[in-house]
Amino acid sequence: MSNTLPCLFVDLPTIAGNASAMVDLCQSSHINPVGIIKLACGSRDVASAMLEGGIKTIGDSRIDNLEKIADLPVEKMLLRIPQISRALDTVKYADISLNSEEHTLRALSAAAVALNRTHRVIVMHDLGDLREGCINADDTVALARLAASLPGLALEGVGANLACYGGVEPTTENQQQLVDIAHRIEAELGIGLHTVSGASSAALPLLLRHGVPVGINQLRLGASLILGIGLNDEPIPGTSQDAVRLAVEIVELKEKPSVPTGSTALDAFGNKPVFEDFGIRQRAICAIGKQDIDFAELQAVDPGVRIIGGSSDHLILDVSESALNYQVGDAVYFTLSYGGTLQCMTSDYVRKEYVH
Repeated sequence: MSNTLPCLFVDLPTIAGNASAMVDLCQSSHINPVGIIKLACGSRDVASAMLEGGIKTIGDSRIDNLEKIADLPVEKMLLRIPQISRALDTVKYADISLNSEEHTLRALSAAAVALNRTHRVIVMHDLGDLREGCINADDTVALARLAASLPGLALEGVGANLACYGGVEPTTENQQQLVDIAHRIEAELGIGLHTVSGASSAALPLLLRHGVPVGINQLRLGASLILGIGLNDEPIPGTSQDAVRLAVEIVELKEKPSVPTGSTALDAFGNKPVFEDFGIRQRAICAIGKQDIDFAELQAVDPGVRIIGGSSDHLILDVSESALNYQVGDAVYFTLSYGGTLQCMTSDYVRKEYVH
């Protein structure tokens, strides 16, 4: 196996352990967790680790990622509102999808009939975060009625997204609103809903406080399973935050002034750089850049390493205070935020190594 850097190391047993902890937590409140693999760009290895931890449903925002795991014996959910242009692929590779548009439901119905399949639909309601879903309860009920009536479709339930776009925090009150809408749909349509899908990992602090109302029976979990974090990126008790590490290689190591010589113009990204004079410092240039990751999403594991800045292809570090005697060719390790992990997973220039 190649040992080239930069490399994102992903510890699969840690993810399996996090999944097991979250399955136990959720099931103690009669909630089924969905394992979301979009942070890992649809990685089969990460999906398999979640299954090992007890996850029964895998979800992703991109149908191409669900296609990668088409042969895994697990229920699959498409998180992002389906594209009409990919209705056939949605029915082919996803057992369930989240929906908010009449025209899309009709396209999924036609695709399901053409493929001789039944596609299950969760109708989304907007609880104020202002991403997907009908914001009016009457519209949500009407959409549910349509989904239940169309051939090839089965109304699975109702769901909501929170904390992803508008930052609205899951609360007992807004989760109860979703439960109330579910009850209204059941009463008006004369059916029972299988799923009331409350929120994401952002709802776990509420669950730990026993604040999730009875009736919510599904949470969509990605960050907590992979990174061990929930609302406001806070660690979730019982999980590990050590599943993902980034290693980058030092390509230059020299003592240099901390302030450039001469006048400065805009940098390559159109910003006017500002420098503080710390004198002569030991500076390491590493082979990763802003093309791969926003440096604000990185935190050096070595407390003696400070990120100075960089360019599209270079990360510049101050290693003067490190207790380690770094040399050219050595690796420097970083932890990453959710956004940083997603950027590195997406970058073709960052190798991924899954540790079993």
